[in-house]
Amino acid sequence: MSMDLFFWIIAFLINLALMASTFYQIVILTDLEADYINIYDSATSINRIILPEFIVQGVFCASFLLTWHWFMFLITVPVTCYHVMLFLKRQHLFDVTEAFRFLNAEKKFRLIKLGDTTSGPWTGN
Repeated sequence: MSMDLFFWIIAFLINLALMASTFYQIVILTDLEADYINIYDSATSINRIILPEFIVQGVFCASFLLTWHWFMFLITVPVTCYHVMLFLKRQHLFDVTEAFRFLNAEKKFRLIKLGDTTSGPWTGN
């Protein structure tokens, strides 16, 4: 099995994990909006997976750069840059006190992020 094929299989699995994480966050936010879950539990559930998701997204983007897959790197770099910006501003965690004020914006961001991750490794280079 060639290394390129192995890389694309790994990238596909990582992309599926990122999509599942983002979809899980959307479901949690929708449950919060419909009052099926309390604010503390939703914030705890989302904040637990935020940092690992950011790290995986950064490694995913860097792996495309290091393997010279420029098109896929350019697709993943906006979300990675946005994650870095949020982390540096310390706005990456879901705040319990501001949950309902930013609920629609958080859902929109995750829907956009879900759309970006669906253009994953199967689009080719």
